[in-house]
Amino acid sequence: MSTLTALVLAVFVGYGGAWYMGMVEGNFSLLLFLATVVTGIYWLAEKFYFWPQRRKAATALEARDAQRRAELAAQGIHKVDTNIEEARAKLIVQPWWLDWTAGLFPVIVVVFLLRSFLFEPFKIPSGSMIPTLLVGDLILVNKFHYGVRLPVINTKIIDNNSPQRGDVMVFHYPPKPSLDYIKRVVGVPGDEVAYLNKKLSINGKPLPKVELADFFDEDALRYAKQFQETNGNKTYRLLNDNDRRAGLDEREVMDFPYKENCRYSSEGVVCKVPEGQYFMMGDNRDNSQDSRYWGFVPEANIVGKAFFVWMNFGSLKRIGKVD
Repeated sequence: MSTLTALVLAVFVGYGGAWYMGMVEGNFSLLLFLATVVTGIYWLAEKFYFWPQRRKAATALEARDAQRRAELAAQGIHKVDTNIEEARAKLIVQPWWLDWTAGLFPVIVVVFLLRSFLFEPFKIPSGSMIPTLLVGDLILVNKFHYGVRLPVINTKIIDNNSPQRGDVMVFHYPPKPSLDYIKRVVGVPGDEVAYLNKKLSINGKPLPKVELADFFDEDALRYAKQFQETNGNKTYRLLNDNDRRAGLDEREVMDFPYKENCRYSSEGVVCKVPEGQYFMMGDNRDNSQDSRYWGFVPEANIVGKAFFVWMNFGSLKRIGKVD
């Protein structure tokens, strides 16, 4: 068993290393699920087979020692120098290959359940959601706000809230579902979303947009035009870059399902959101690859709602609620 366990652990370590080095496309949910299953099997084997066997061996040792002492006592020998405690401890102790599998199962299963059904941590890798979320922000995502889903396959089993305009949502990137993206929900099923000349309208009604003081991007060391926008019952900040054009050339846009629902022009884009789909945009409007470029987000791709920045090692002031 020790050789088999070493091989299993080597596979996990090798896969994780190859993923970290970019040699394979990793799936952390699948890896955590497999780790839970494997360590769970070892935990059950330890509980119902290996531990009883070790305890049985220790009991047999104690019985043999007691019998020997009784035989010596019958011969008038009452002082015995032999101490079996060390040998008993060696028989009882859990071997390394069980310590690294069955011993880790309680921790892994708790992490798996928390991450799959309650809260999942994410790190913001890009500036597409500036100024709401900065590069390096460590956020928590509520996994049950939009319904409870089975891990790995992401199938919804219990319904809950529907995404609302203005929500900051994590989802599987439609062109490559192994990647997780984070954007703001701009349009829900049935909406007509128009982003023309850098002004957003929903169903023909322009959203309130108020200019604020310029935002200083510490990473880019430059200022950007900052605005406050209200969509539904959510008010948030966004950035516009005067040096970037508003319109999109259709050659810049991927092919995606329901692309026929969108019209592109030198002014921008107008899209009718299909049923079961969502239109997403980054708050850094001119520096965000979002639904304008790769299309709608299916309901099946939803991961959860971002709600809290729990750490940014570059700025502790970032800790707080996600608007």
